[in-house]
Amino acid sequence: MLSLPLLFHIFLSEKHCNTLSRHPEVLWAQRSDKVYLTVALPDAKDVSVKCEPQGLFSFSASGIQDESYSFSLELYGSIEPEGCKTKSGLRNILCSIQKGEKGWWKRLLKSEEKPAPYLKVDWNRWCDEDEESTCKLL
Repeated sequence: MLSLPLLFHIFLSEKHCNTLSRHPEVLWAQRSDKVYLTVALPDAKDVSVKCEPQGLFSFSASGIQDESYSFSLELYGSIEPEGCKTKSGLRNILCSIQKGEKGWWKRLLKSEEKPAPYLKVDWNRWCDEDEESTCKLL
């Protein structure tokens, strides 16, 4: 026989599993003037991105079977909202974010804590500070 707490957990999981928002995998890279976020979400619909000057970046979209995906990041530095661009592809969404001030950030997020597990470095787009002039965005 199942315990009452376990039954309650199963009930909540089944009842609300479609209303919870999921986090897509997010890869990031930077240049001195921009931050690039690649959101891995195939066949995304209703993509919404919000950039605020103090460095708050918010993303939401619907994935396959209309599942909700969203996340918000408090970025390391300020950003230019009018310099936020998105490009949707079949497998992902590329977000290009203009930094408020040119320069290399020590990390992506303002917080020094370990980032969420869905947030990873994009080694395919990564460029070291001293090699920026020879790096190309793929």
